[in-house]
Amino acid sequence: MDRLFANGTVNAAVSGEGAPLFLFHSLLSDRASFAAIEPELMRSHRVIVPELPGFGGSKAVEGGLAAVADRMADAVRDAADGGKAIVLGNGYGGFVALQMAIRHPGLASKLILADCGAAFSEAGREAFRNMAAASKAKGLAAITDVAMRRLFAPEFQAAHPDLMHDRREAFLKTDPQVLQAACGQLAELDLRAELSKVKVPVLVLVGEHDEATPPPMSHELAVLLPNARLKILAGCAHVPQLQAPRAFLDAIADVL
Repeated sequence: MDRLFANGTVNAAVSGEGAPLFLFHSLLSDRASFAAIEPELMRSHRVIVPELPGFGGSKAVEGGLAAVADRMADAVRDAADGGKAIVLGNGYGGFVALQMAIRHPGLASKLILADCGAAFSEAGREAFRNMAAASKAKGLAAITDVAMRRLFAPEFQAAHPDLMHDRREAFLKTDPQVLQAACGQLAELDLRAELSKVKVPVLVLVGEHDEATPPPMSHELAVLLPNARLKILAGCAHVPQLQAPRAFLDAIADVL
């Protein structure tokens, strides 16, 4: 069931009963990227899967990643009835969750950050600038192959044609201006100096073959956070909850 939060600005699917658990999707995907793990999670938690600002039925926000994080903080407070919640973010959703935890201490009781980090290498920054420029010049179709490669290894794509068709269609529904703005924000992002503000327990996950946010980023994140541990998901790339849902659920079970 979809509901609106944060004064009607954030659209989210809500299912299950129990302690609130939020799932923040990646930049190159949508909330359906959690479909394979939601049925099990909703047995023990009230699972809230928002569309991040500018995606689907959620209104865009100006002011960069900090403003996105503030908007999602309002949504978390609203949907959790002012209480604390576990927040799981994948990729861009992980950066949003991390920024939210920095700017709104105590809002999340625990964080699960899957395939993100605190800052990109120069090569990573340039990749975002190139994606933004290409999409602006030629449209999203021109970067769809690049986007899918950042999400899934070629071998996985070849073995799952139906899933890849679905993921391509979802990507092409992205608002180009929202994507370009987010690429620009991630290209400039550096949260390393602020990680000491995140006191809550954090599980850092990363796919072994993630090309979008390579494992060294997660290693650095786990080292710099005050209370974090790292798990590497063998054989996975940037969206492990879609590639290996059982392994992903097993990896986060002790946090939940």
